Amino acid sequence: MVKIIADTTSCLPLELVKQAGIYYVPQIIVIGEETYRDDTEMNALEFLKRQRTSPVLPKTAAPSPAFYTPIYREIQEQGNSGVVLAPSAQVSGTLRGASVAAQDFPGLDIHVVDTELIAGGLGALVLEANRWAQAGMDAATIVDRAKAMAKRHRVYFLVDTLDYLYKGGRIGAASHLVGSLLQMKPILTLKEGHVASLESQRTHKRALARLKEIVVSECPAGPESFLCVMHGDALEQAQALAQDLSSQLNIPMEQIPIYDLTPAILVHSGPGVLAVAFFVQ
Repeated sequence: MVKIIADTTSCLPLELVKQAGIYYVPQIIVIGEETYRDDTEMNALEFLKRQRTSPVLPKTAAPSPAFYTPIYREIQEQGNSGVVLAPSAQVSGTLRGASVAAQDFPGLDIHVVDTELIAGGLGALVLEANRWAQAGMDAATIVDRAKAMAKRHRVYFLVDTLDYLYKGGRIGAASHLVGSLLQMKPILTLKEGHVASLESQRTHKRALARLKEIVVSECPAGPESFLCVMHGDALEQAQALAQDLSSQLNIPMEQIPIYDLTPAILVHSGPGVLAVAFFVQ
């Protein structure tokens, strides 16, 4: 049997992955001299409180190979194969930790995949891969299908400020300067695994309206879109956004999960972020 290995950048609730039998690895949050796992030691709301008040800029550390070693050993002992669906190597070092650990298991059928995704879209891919595994597909087939699905991914998001993305090295100085000087509200996306600006609007209200237009024009109207909404301490806005998209795309609300963005993502996005992910046909 194939076992799926994911991490907290997929934003899936811990109980959900436990019930699904998915191996789940934490990201590490670093605040000064203190470190926290973002699966059991610090949730999104706790992190944002610290982020707003900390005199030092919180940072992230990707999971080390030591997090993967016991997982690989258990998979090997059970005679199973493994597929690691890692977040984009452009924004996270998770892929490296998983790959280094795999070198200690030369006889294990383990596949480490750079999905070039992050957050809810990655979560949808993880759940689908786990469904394929439970249906009896082999690891190579799951990898091929996961890569094909990842190419159909779309994600768009709004942030209150570009400061966190700039300080975390996720956007360049020029983008930060232009956005700050003009007080523009950019609609951001992932392009080839890294953060990129799609377009900008003068106000948050206009940016949000435009975000909805883009999603409605691109997102398939049905469960095959795997549409989800994500947020950082903006639950009411996320719920309203999901409701609007549900109405316009004729997708039942219960089929649109609303995820809390995890601390490892909020380090770079800051509070108030709203995001939508889906897959085109």
